[in-house]
Amino acid sequence: MAGSTVYADFDQAGLDAQYNNRAHVPEHVELYAGWEKICAEVLERFDHRLDVKYGSSPREALDVVLPDGPGPHPALLYIHGGYWMSRSKSDQTFLAAPYAAAGAAFVLVEYDLMPDVRMADIVRQCRDAAAWVHANAADLNIDPDRLFVSGHSAGGHLTAMLAETDWPAHAGAPADLMKGGAALSGIYDLEPIRHTYMQETLGLSAEEVAANSPIHTDPAPKVPLIVAPGGGETDEFRRQSRDFADAWNGRGGDCVYMERPDMNHFTILDDLADGDGGLFKAIAGQMGLAG
Repeated sequence: MAGSTVYADFDQAGLDAQYNNRAHVPEHVELYAGWEKICAEVLERFDHRLDVKYGSSPREALDVVLPDGPGPHPALLYIHGGYWMSRSKSDQTFLAAPYAAAGAAFVLVEYDLMPDVRMADIVRQCRDAAAWVHANAADLNIDPDRLFVSGHSAGGHLTAMLAETDWPAHAGAPADLMKGGAALSGIYDLEPIRHTYMQETLGLSAEEVAANSPIHTDPAPKVPLIVAPGGGETDEFRRQSRDFADAWNGRGGDCVYMERPDMNHFTILDDLADGDGGLFKAIAGQMGLAG
């Protein structure tokens, strides 16, 4: 029946609108176009290694932007968004600038996209990427004892999934491989996604939703985590972040909720890339950077 609820109090049109960030921010096209130019400027300014392989799939690769100085450097791994079905690491190289300027390596993680793979494959790939960086840190002039993870949108979800990883079981790595993280504009309960327009592409099963919704993790990991949506995002995106931070803190976690006033799902990345931005300062503080 038209207008009947499909999730919580939302009908189909209402739920789709809550999760359709491109429709909510029509100027996203201009934002991406502007970022393309400054991505190139970052690669001109800093030493870098592109498409470093961490696995056998063509998309299992990393871009590493390195700071000046002898190192070894702390590193921030960054996982891009795109609802697990679009976008690329090279879209957001511009984010690396203030971190490299402050003395940290910035590692952009690529992964395969749905529906060609399943959610568990993407989670495994991102975990593999972090484990690979830890194991190969010396070759990258990175300090393996100072690895942090960040991500935006679907990457925020994946950041939370990495925070709850059993690293010894996954890769024979130290349990505290991930020293901290920042999950931006993320999705931590996949159940509403299964009822949106994206389900036609994602095809999420109830089992996949249960296994990959970090909001339900109990006990919560103690990895320090910044959880930050934009104040200008939809009600559902802000709710997802608030509920997730509250849930993990209630189960022994260490989350700091940091809503960014007036920022939408895309402009929040400008705060991440701004050396004077609140998000950059919070992450720099977490990492012990001078910036």
